[in-house]
Amino acid sequence: MNQMDFLISGILAITWKQAVMYVVGIILIWLAVKKEYEPSLLLPMGFGAILVNFPASGVLNQYIEGVGETNGIIEWLFSIGIEASEALPIILFIGIGAMIDFGPLLSKPILFLFGAAAQFGIFAALLFAVILGFDLKDAAAIGIIGAADGPTSILVSQILHSNYIGAIAVAAYSYMALVPIVQPFAIRLVTTKKERQIRMKYTPGEVSKSMRIAFPIVVTFIVGLIAPSSVALVGFLMFGNLLRECGVLGSLSETAQNVLANLITLFLGITISFSMQAEAFVKPNTLLIMAIGLVAFVFDTIAGVVFAKVINLFVKEKINPMIGAAGISAFPMSSRVVQKMALKEDSNNILIMQAAGANVSGQIASVIAGGLLIHLVSNYL
Repeated sequence: MNQMDFLISGILAITWKQAVMYVVGIILIWLAVKKEYEPSLLLPMGFGAILVNFPASGVLNQYIEGVGETNGIIEWLFSIGIEASEALPIILFIGIGAMIDFGPLLSKPILFLFGAAAQFGIFAALLFAVILGFDLKDAAAIGIIGAADGPTSILVSQILHSNYIGAIAVAAYSYMALVPIVQPFAIRLVTTKKERQIRMKYTPGEVSKSMRIAFPIVVTFIVGLIAPSSVALVGFLMFGNLLRECGVLGSLSETAQNVLANLITLFLGITISFSMQAEAFVKPNTLLIMAIGLVAFVFDTIAGVVFAKVINLFVKEKINPMIGAAGISAFPMSSRVVQKMALKEDSNNILIMQAAGANVSGQIASVIAGGLLIHLVSNYL
């Protein structure tokens, strides 16, 4: 058989579902390159989606006549980095923690509440998923899309052995990238122009180095005692932050923020494409998961805004309700969206520090919520 015959036989072996996945892969690459939506994740995910959907793809385990079964690189990475140990998403939290400055949050502790309120979409999405017929473990994994935290979504869906890991990962990272489009729409639904123009005074409190160092340690102790299922997520996030704040490991902090985070993100993106094989991905439920994920994001945003409006009923110095929307985990995109909207309504309104404080509180709250879901669902099952 000559090369042309091999080419023709290869083309004929492509199923319509695999062809759909080629289109999905190209769209993800286009979003990454043209629109610059989460390029570090969407580009490897898109390219990986193409790789795993070639007939008898060499990146997956395959049987070769006369050779036997061979181990493909993407399946191997998935088996050791996600399936067996969930190592990749957890290690990524070290880099994320090293990037986060908890100073604005520590100087205004009330912002912790917004991070908690903005996780409402997780549980709303879980309820919708159950109503629509998903079993509890899949519904919980789908609900965590509302955390606006890609690594947490991947980790929870893998630990709960969800059947939709690929769809959940694509939904989580796609909507994280679409925060600048989704959040303004949701914020305007539940606020008035006057509310969006509220100015807030920012008087940065003195956050000592001792407090910055103690914070990740104290949070780890609290979470480890009251929500042990979250300790891997929160612990690695806080360890990364401790590298940043301790003041004696500057080079390690820089490595965690840049080299480690970029490398793990790259591997995570192309590895999760293992779950984007056509037979598992091209199903009606995939579209349903994307829709539920959108609902989760919208409900997160609305819940945070409404919570801020409720607080305003009891305080003299009013809070701009948009700050509540920044309580999701999409850091720092959400805080930037809030600041941009504030400037659009009032060119002198600066909310970035308050929004950043709510945003990092959402990062903590999302990983705690992920751990709680794992604990609750595991106990129920």
